[in-house]
Amino acid sequence: MATDTLKGKPGAQGGATAGLRRLLLDNGALTALIVLVIAMSALSGDFLTADNLLNVGVQAAVTAILAFGVTFVIVSAGIDLSVGSVAALSATVLAWSATEAGIPVVLAVLLAVATGIACGLVNGFLISYGKLPPFIATLAMLSVGRGLSLVISQGSPIAFPDSVSHLGDTLGGWLPVPVLVMVVMGLLTAFVLGRTYIGRSMYAIGGNEEAARLSGLRVKRQKLAIYAFSGLFAAAAGIVLASRLSSAQPQAAQGYELDAIAAVVIGGASLAGGTGKASGTLIGALILAVLRNGLNLLSVSAFWQQVVIGVVIALAVLFDTLRRKAGATTPAAGASGGGNRGRQALTYVIAAVVAVAVVGATSLLHNGSSDARTQKIGLSLSTLNNPFFVQIRAGAEEEAKKLGVDLTVTDAQNDASQQANQLQNFTSGSLSAVVVNPVDSDAAGPAVRGANKAGIPVVAVDRGVNEADTAALVASDNVEGGALGAKALAEKLGGKGTIVILQGQAGTSASRERGAGFTEGLKDYPGIKVVAKQPADFDRTKGLDVMTNLLQAHPDIDGVFAENDEMALGAVKALGSKAGKSVQVVGFDGTPDGLKAVEAGTLYASVAQQPSELGRIAVRNALRAAEDEKVENMVKVPVKVVTRENVAGFEG
Repeated sequence: MATDTLKGKPGAQGGATAGLRRLLLDNGALTALIVLVIAMSALSGDFLTADNLLNVGVQAAVTAILAFGVTFVIVSAGIDLSVGSVAALSATVLAWSATEAGIPVVLAVLLAVATGIACGLVNGFLISYGKLPPFIATLAMLSVGRGLSLVISQGSPIAFPDSVSHLGDTLGGWLPVPVLVMVVMGLLTAFVLGRTYIGRSMYAIGGNEEAARLSGLRVKRQKLAIYAFSGLFAAAAGIVLASRLSSAQPQAAQGYELDAIAAVVIGGASLAGGTGKASGTLIGALILAVLRNGLNLLSVSAFWQQVVIGVVIALAVLFDTLRRKAGATTPAAGASGGGNRGRQALTYVIAAVVAVAVVGATSLLHNGSSDARTQKIGLSLSTLNNPFFVQIRAGAEEEAKKLGVDLTVTDAQNDASQQANQLQNFTSGSLSAVVVNPVDSDAAGPAVRGANKAGIPVVAVDRGVNEADTAALVASDNVEGGALGAKALAEKLGGKGTIVILQGQAGTSASRERGAGFTEGLKDYPGIKVVAKQPADFDRTKGLDVMTNLLQAHPDIDGVFAENDEMALGAVKALGSKAGKSVQVVGFDGTPDGLKAVEAGTLYASVAQQPSELGRIAVRNALRAAEDEKVENMVKVPVKVVTRENVAGFEG
């Protein structure tokens, strides 16, 4: 008996430990979310506010809806890389149909949904009957969907119908509609996976496709339906996203397919197929949203944010491997017995109790801790992958340091939706003012209106914000700059010759305005003929590749106008010894590398905007607005054509 007792005690302890370990393994994503919430709450007093938690929900909505559709695919051991492009295409079809084509809004919505389903069916057909690997088939659709979106919109955002834009609003002035849509789509996903024949088929196909086929499942038809579901959810996500931005952006949702896949994997699904559930996917999307929101509030560098999110995704996959080796299970939704459902419900209750405890503890921690208040300003830049905007940041940081201002800088990576999220985070934080360099003037409007309601002054830099109030716009005139570029190039060529134009990223206001100014300025020089226009996305490498290709068709051109210096420098590289001699190249922005090329003579001229000065003036005006001082509505920073003759005395 004594022996039995001695053996029993360790066994009991081991059983308890094993039970806790199993609980954590089976609910790793939920555990990670709770830990993240605790950490962010402890580090930032702005995190656990009602407004900010609603922001997190809104910011998770689009990723979660996309991820719900991708869950069907991953459970069946497939992959869908096209959902971001399909979302953008569906929203563009809706906006174009309702505005340009004059189709009734209800029919336009149905057409957008049908577009998403059709794209999914094409994916499913190529995979099931064309025998293409899912990676290749959906990668092809990624390109086709994005291309069609650009073709339909001609590269410009299309205003969204007001009746549909309400999907981006709130109910009762506080409950965001995107969150409601996310919940509905999550419940639909859980129902399909756990309560329908096709849901059970997904698990069977993902577990062992050959066994599923031999047991009588029509695997090919099931895959058609699975990818159609993914397309349907992508269309819904695209409509919600465009509603938030009040416009359909042809470049919207770029890279969102990776976030959607990450959310599914973080939520406990296996890329090998056979496991996954809607609640896990929702938790995965919330983890990504909490990370981005919290890192914004903590003023973590935009570059380090990407590193952190990448590490989290890698850890999630490693955890999935650990869980499978340990024998932990992620049962099919609705397929578990009553006991399992009871344990799952208990887990969520415990999580809720922990969350409430954290709210109480952190509110006590942050209450009354009002430090000597420094003025805090947020700066949201359209991208930091371009020397021009890096110089704006440098000028802003220099001025902030001089004035004793705490400056938080974020990088929207040319994604209007990501910028909207960053502006929402600024609004819910304890900021005195916000400076925004919009990815798109229309898309920034709703988020800036949110800052207006919160009483936070907003200063726009380089590009204006439409349909919202800004304390000031600090900018150079892109249209005027384009016209000056046309004049400089035409006069250098003596009013005669053939030229090509390297355009910026399709859909951006900077590209549209510079191109329009150049076209207008060229009207005074009828002897100059434009033989080709091609986008190179403001990128030096693409400028090199596009210019190399154009030279095959037009080897005897006399000049090149590039809508920024990076593309101009790529063109100079492609031209080789011709640059600055038989072919004259004009760029735009006046970046350090561009000015060095002007000095060397390979770049004839750059239309310089003095980006550092833009950043300095923007911060100065934001501080004045925060302190209720008078600010001019429009602050013009002159553009200047810099050539070899005047480059020595130019300061950006």
